[in-house]
Amino acid sequence: MYIKSFEFNMFPVNTYVLWDDTKEAVIIDAGCYYEDEQKTLKKFIESNGLTVKHLLNTHLHLDHRFGNAFAVKEFGVKPEANAEDEFLLPKVKEYCKMFGIRLNEEIPPLGKYISDGDVINFGNSSLLAIHVPGHSPGSIAYYSEKDACAFCGDVLFRGSIGRSDLDGGNFNQLRNSISTRLFTLPDQTYIYTGHGEPTTIGNEKMNNPFFR
Repeated sequence: MYIKSFEFNMFPVNTYVLWDDTKEAVIIDAGCYYEDEQKTLKKFIESNGLTVKHLLNTHLHLDHRFGNAFAVKEFGVKPEANAEDEFLLPKVKEYCKMFGIRLNEEIPPLGKYISDGDVINFGNSSLLAIHVPGHSPGSIAYYSEKDACAFCGDVLFRGSIGRSDLDGGNFNQLRNSISTRLFTLPDQTYIYTGHGEPTTIGNEKMNNPFFR
């Protein structure tokens, strides 16, 4: 499996494109708000001859789904996320107003719910959905055992954890989710985060101050 990351600038959010030799691909957390960011994502996918099969969200906070409408229009896929975060979609306009952000396009509805234990297939690759609530009720990590990596959105960061003071967040639930759902993965598992630099499970078990 091949991985390309983009850091888009509205809230410096990490967007990931995954694909394999079949050229089938998934997008995780389309955070492309600005037109030039959308063009960058489209150019990469087209220049590599990729066919987008899934538009996945780790969760539905506005910064991680800014580019969903664009991806729906350009690639013919619908957003997929956990049902427990769906309550956030009607609040996107309100949140945009709070941050002084103009919402350029209508908010696309979810096309499919992702539940704990679901397997998302593309080409010869697959991702296991792991429910890790606490940052948001429906936060999902996408784990590839074969490639020893996981995409966990805003649940776990290098040396930190996600916020738990937003709608539906819960600090104790977040710590417990990380301990029981992510820290049980092999130590060498590479963690691709929603913001900032990647890390590993082993590094966070040993050094993350929230678990000492």
